[in-house]
Amino acid sequence: MLRSLLAILLVLMVGEVAAAEKQFTVLFLGDSLTEGLGLETGQAFPDLVARRLKAEGRSDIKIINGGVSGSTSASALSRMQWYVRAKPDLVVLSLGANDGLRGLPVAELRSHLVETIEFARKNGLRLALTGMMIPPNYGPEYTANFARVFPELAEKYQLPFMPFLLDGVAAIPALNQSDGIHPNAEGAKIVADHVYTFLAPLLPVK
Repeated sequence: MLRSLLAILLVLMVGEVAAAEKQFTVLFLGDSLTEGLGLETGQAFPDLVARRLKAEGRSDIKIINGGVSGSTSASALSRMQWYVRAKPDLVVLSLGANDGLRGLPVAELRSHLVETIEFARKNGLRLALTGMMIPPNYGPEYTANFARVFPELAEKYQLPFMPFLLDGVAAIPALNQSDGIHPNAEGAKIVADHVYTFLAPLLPVK
């Protein structure tokens, strides 16, 4: 009897491990927009995407929220090097907003993203890229040059590309927190809906 119970437990444990091994892991590598600064736990857009997938029975998809508030593109490579150990199946790269808000050189933004993309490729990581736009605080030339970096890299490296992470939310007071930059709970829902639509074709068919 005891042996039978142990055998059943062993089969169940093996099944759980196998199921975990089959999970398709998506890493969102970003900044405070990804982390969900100013929001309650579970309200950040990656968490909302994960909740929607779970509700659809997609237990085979694992979402990792790799957002760190205040981070710039300069942190991208070191963070990617750390996360590569988790062997994500897809990395959604969403960095650069803080570069633009601080007026950091566009050439440095491009260089940081390029080295991160190339590191990911050398290590067999599949990438998707989200674009960012910023207010014209530093003049139209800087604003335009900044915005061009993302589609140009997406085209060069043939990456799945979401043109603007905050599409439909940016500059709409009712959808943002008092700082006018970070989405509030309602804004995060809209971002999550757009990200889900972008992400869905990149996920394995159940």
